[in-house]
Amino acid sequence: MYDPPLYLWVITIAGPTAVAALTCVVLYGGAVRAGLGRRRSALLAGVAAVVFGGWLTASAVIADHGWYHAMPWFPVAVAGYLGLLLAMRRIPVATRALAAPGMVSRLELPHAPRVAGVAFLLYLALGHLPALFAWPAGLGDIAAGIAAPLVALRLAQGTGRRGALWFNAFGMTDLVLALTLGALTGFHLLNVTPSSKAITELPLALIPTATVPLFFALHITAVSALARAPRTALPAAAPLTATAK
Repeated sequence: MYDPPLYLWVITIAGPTAVAALTCVVLYGGAVRAGLGRRRSALLAGVAAVVFGGWLTASAVIADHGWYHAMPWFPVAVAGYLGLLLAMRRIPVATRALAAPGMVSRLELPHAPRVAGVAFLLYLALGHLPALFAWPAGLGDIAAGIAAPLVALRLAQGTGRRGALWFNAFGMTDLVLALTLGALTGFHLLNVTPSSKAITELPLALIPTATVPLFFALHITAVSALARAPRTALPAAAPLTATAK
């Protein structure tokens, strides 16, 4: 088992943590703007934080025991967590929060920490990931992370609907490509040296098992919101950084 340098631990853990935290902030702001009140909004954000943090911790324990080395556990973890997140959208309080004014733009903001995908390139430089996986996964995440706040800003200004759709299409394609290449090179379905075994170990395992499903859920929710929104203007009800008055 490879034990990466401390700075890689910091980068890799900071990414998933920031994504989860931003998603909770976005949910809280949406719930307030939907008229749910600060107490219920805080409860919603708190429950989301428990779910995100709980699975992040559970996935870390699973990875630490080496269970992700076995092929069935890895896809089951990714698909199972994604299914849970999509099911949680159907909870009435969450549904109201996600449909609040301004959520079309704010749903893009949690993608900004995807710049932490630089960790893949650092693993590559240290000789512990293959270029076949690390280059597309790392550059794709960095590009999505840089583009996310720009896409959110344009949507908040009432423009950029087409760009947002392209952004979400790119983001999901990037995730599918990374998962596919990671599985092929990590479970020796493609023989490359080094393999992508590192993605089944800590700390890197937290990205595909905990953060990627959350990204997918955000993309799916954003596309759904864009499909329902007017085509001519999508202004936010308040500045992107605001929650409520």
